Amino acid sequence: MSVIRPRTPPTLPVAIIGAGPYGLSIAAHLHARGSGFRIFGQAMESWRTHMPAGMLLKSEGFASSLSDPQRRSTLAQYCREQGLAYGDTGVPIPLATITGYGQWFQREHVPGLEARRVAMLERSPRGFQLRLEDGETLAARHVVLAVGGGYFAHVPDELRHLPAELLSHSDAHHDLHGFRGRDVTVLGGGASAFDFAALLKDAGAEVRLVSRRPALKFHARDKERTAWHKLRYPLSGIGPGWRNCFFTHAPWAFRHLPEGRRSDIVRTHLGPAGAWWMKELIVGRVPVLLGCRPVGARAEGARVRLQLRDGQGAASELVTDHVIAATGYKVDVRRVAFLSEEIRASLRTCDGAPALSGDFESSVAGLHFAGLASTFQFGPVMRFICGADYAARRLSGHLAHTALRGRT
Repeated sequence: MSVIRPRTPPTLPVAIIGAGPYGLSIAAHLHARGSGFRIFGQAMESWRTHMPAGMLLKSEGFASSLSDPQRRSTLAQYCREQGLAYGDTGVPIPLATITGYGQWFQREHVPGLEARRVAMLERSPRGFQLRLEDGETLAARHVVLAVGGGYFAHVPDELRHLPAELLSHSDAHHDLHGFRGRDVTVLGGGASAFDFAALLKDAGAEVRLVSRRPALKFHARDKERTAWHKLRYPLSGIGPGWRNCFFTHAPWAFRHLPEGRRSDIVRTHLGPAGAWWMKELIVGRVPVLLGCRPVGARAEGARVRLQLRDGQGAASELVTDHVIAATGYKVDVRRVAFLSEEIRASLRTCDGAPALSGDFESSVAGLHFAGLASTFQFGPVMRFICGADYAARRLSGHLAHTALRGRT
């Protein structure tokens, strides 16, 4: 009597984890090639649930499109179809517009998106095994991680001991109306801090902004720049200037810079600054403590006493109901909880960020990183939506010649 053995499910060429601008763009290119893949996540989830309602994007319209092979499904096209205000420059983009656009893009180019989470990723003889939150397991030869910044939210060491009811990162909030009537202190000196301070004020909170910067910085409106200034500092997807043009258009060259130089650029370039339109939302409306940094904090019942120190060493304190750390993100792949311990231990990193090849492949063969996690290798453009075009074209081309032909 013959024994019927259960059939082993076929191994996927590619699995994509994450459905933000990078994951959706990569999937759109693979879909256009007729390539086999599966993609997991909810479309634009981080943008819909981890950014404050009412926020306006810092990026200009021309630099805020996801990537499809023909470059047809742009933000401009979506706004035309929906009757929404749009301008290549000078027209701030509401968060609701960019999330609606991302979901429209997904329906057009990534119809097979699976709104499920990956609970575990580990290596297997066939490449990788993924276990989904509902218990399904599948094998894939190549995996692309295009996860959002939520895994990498950075909170100053001096505050991490505070309980969640007294301290949160800006990434934790979407609806700010729960802070109505409460005293809130926002830490930071960049666009996220400005957004939160202004929106909390509008929501009825008593809010102040604390920044270690000696002055607040806001970018100039493009139409306010002279012709000579525009020639000397041409506009790019991540801001004006020839350096920004290089970072925007040559991520392939950025990765050939010495490791220490890349680290310095990623850490210091494009420091905290707000868009031109943020200035009137902050200046004169929100109290600002400049040149101050937190050096300690302690809970006092339902409030927190925050210790500050200025640039001259003078100490001060303030008592507040809640502290929101709009203090950015720091990539550390050890914080990606669904990666197995063996994968995390095998990844070669620099200051927490994965070392990547020119095809976004990590030291774990077949495991690729895109988006924020690839910034150390490909430069500041990978913090922005506009970086998705290079990542999607490079990765889809590479996968078409490797994973899709059954090679690892």
